[in-house]
Amino acid sequence: MSKRIAKLDSTHPQFTADLHRLLAFESATDEAIEHAVAGILADVKARGDAAVLEYTNRFDRVNAQSVAQFDLPQAELDAALAGLPAAQRDALQFAADRIRAFHERQKQELNGFTYTEPDGTVLGQRVTPLDRVGIYVPGGKAAYPSSVLMNAIPAQVAGVRDIVMVVPTPDGVKNQMVLAAAAIAGVTRVITIGGAQAVAALAYGTASIPPVDKIVGPGNAYVAAAKRRVFGTVGIDMIAGPSEILVLCDGTTDPDWVAMDLFSQAEHDELAQAILLCPDAAYIAQVEASIEKLLPTMPRAETIAASLSGRGALVKVRDMEEACAIANDIAAEHLEISAENPQQWADRIRHAGAMFLGRFSSEALGDYCCGPNHVLPTSRTARFSSPLGVYDFQKRSSVLFVSEEGAQVLGAAAAQLAYGEGLPAHARSAELRIRSRS
Repeated sequence: MSKRIAKLDSTHPQFTADLHRLLAFESATDEAIEHAVAGILADVKARGDAAVLEYTNRFDRVNAQSVAQFDLPQAELDAALAGLPAAQRDALQFAADRIRAFHERQKQELNGFTYTEPDGTVLGQRVTPLDRVGIYVPGGKAAYPSSVLMNAIPAQVAGVRDIVMVVPTPDGVKNQMVLAAAAIAGVTRVITIGGAQAVAALAYGTASIPPVDKIVGPGNAYVAAAKRRVFGTVGIDMIAGPSEILVLCDGTTDPDWVAMDLFSQAEHDELAQAILLCPDAAYIAQVEASIEKLLPTMPRAETIAASLSGRGALVKVRDMEEACAIANDIAAEHLEISAENPQQWADRIRHAGAMFLGRFSSEALGDYCCGPNHVLPTSRTARFSSPLGVYDFQKRSSVLFVSEEGAQVLGAAAAQLAYGEGLPAHARSAELRIRSRS
């Protein structure tokens, strides 16, 4: 039997080098994709609706006569919601309510502030929502209603006025759960286009599609390349890499549970990463046995096996303290701390997209309905990035009200600094407001 998953030991002299080789993921830029995307973006920018129509008809194998045909009426979204089986509809609403409640709480922590100095100068920060955002939702091989909720609800909570969702519908097939999620999440407009042409339309605007301020949401390599290229014209959330899970376990959790948690990310695609850190060698052997036992029962066994053999690992560490140190180096998208007292180890973690504490906190719950956002930094970017949240749909403006008394003190200091920088107009602007001392 071929190697199922790598086994590493932190005491080995080459451990750090081996681990970093495993973590390395180069989102190698495909020149053909970049060339194609550059052409599509330029064409949509130049020809607008005509280019969007042409590319969508070609790539999605539809025969629309105008971009207006891609615009779904609210009644169709409502009908999709009403037509779902009751169990699905209830689960979607349950998830949406929890996601909204979490992000409402998050918004309360993001209010602006002001303070007044003794001389009457008032300084502060004002927080305002973006006017219009675009949400990209993948279509075709997979449909992700949970991504609709996770991207649209924080925007709505933030106060975004227009939430424009684009979703490709190859062969004209619409996923009813995705449309239902859009109805629940408060999406204001759904346009059935996808690919680089959808990103271009959202970034530059066309006669039928208004330009947005920011584009969020996952997509394929063409969508990722397009988002990267339009950044600066609009904001983007992130360029996401393959999904990741890192499990820190003290050996007290059912090994079948841990094996399945590793599978839950490995089943996304062959480049996904699943790693276990544990100080108990016997327990690691039990998890390995569970992997062998459970893998043949999984519908996506081939994908899971490729992920585990290519980028997965079972890592023997000296102790849980070392596991936490290694976890901070990995800075994983999803971090499970499956231990008797998870909080003591969580207190040592500085870098993770999301932390799941305790053996009942499976990552899968966070994907769907716990409440915190499932759009998370990948590829070690959790060292400097955060989950998608209300703050991604807001911006901050500084507020300065300088009193006459304040202008005397501030003006003198500002003038000195301006002269030092060789900017005399700046200095004079400040000095003109200083009262004569004669």
